[in-house]
Amino acid sequence: PILAVFAQCPPKMPCQEILDSHYLGICAIITVSQQLLFFIIAAGFKFDKVTDFAGGTNFVVLALVTLFLGGSYFLRQILVTVAATCWGLRLSGYLLMRILKTGKDDRFDALNRGFSLEFAGFWFGQAMWVMVVSLPVIFLNAQCKKDPEMGVTDWIGLAIWLFGFVVETIADQQKFNFRNNPDNKGKWCAVGLWSWSRHPNYFGEMVLWWGLFITCSAVFFKETPGLWVAVLGPLFITVLLLFASGIPPLEDSADQRYGRQAEYKEYKESVSVLVLLPPSLYRALPLWVKATFFFEFPMYSRGLQEG
Repeated sequence: PILAVFAQCPPKMPCQEILDSHYLGICAIITVSQQLLFFIIAAGFKFDKVTDFAGGTNFVVLALVTLFLGGSYFLRQILVTVAATCWGLRLSGYLLMRILKTGKDDRFDALNRGFSLEFAGFWFGQAMWVMVVSLPVIFLNAQCKKDPEMGVTDWIGLAIWLFGFVVETIADQQKFNFRNNPDNKGKWCAVGLWSWSRHPNYFGEMVLWWGLFITCSAVFFKETPGLWVAVLGPLFITVLLLFASGIPPLEDSADQRYGRQAEYKEYKESVSVLVLLPPSLYRALPLWVKATFFFEFPMYSRGLQEG
């Protein structure tokens, strides 16, 4: 039904150029405006219940706006836009539900939630995250004259996206259920996918964005080679989660809370930090293999080393 709706949309004004031919200008204006609006709301009321919701929905807005501005509605564009929209709606809805349940976001405990530079810095970073990660979708939808035939690579990319989407969705729900069970208070989550990966939700998120880039790549490399810079999208989310605001602070926090427990140390040695692997297999791998191929960097155990 969703595809049918898009397919019936007539290309009223195809290839209309607004500020620039790739819609980067209009997308930047939309993103800054949306994040600024939610920053004013959050800072004015000094609460953080709309932060992640503002980010997730921003992806949806950019995907839909660029598709309708392009007006060509090629199958590849429709599929990628639907995929990005489903991801954005699912993530923003889940994070909004979670924050309403927990009451606050611990990430901002050390920040002034009012009109401060440190709180504004978060919103600036979120705007950058949305823009950079959305590049493959933005550039694809802006290519309204060139539409290479869908091939095996496109469907492989969509299959990879679907796999990542399912993994992230299941992982989020499993952890949400675990945290909301009073019997699990004071325990780390090691159920379901979390028994095969310490961060399966991040693994799914990285995978799905690489999948969308693969599907977009036919247009980028065959028709408009200059758009290869869209690889910055999945690369940015990968680097962000591996080295910045994703895995490192969570590993540090878990090490501080559970690092003195022998069971926790065994858990870290047996469960992959990111890629889904059976614990029996991962435990048997040499440390250099874990670090080289499965992202088990020393920085993820610095809390244990310091302890």
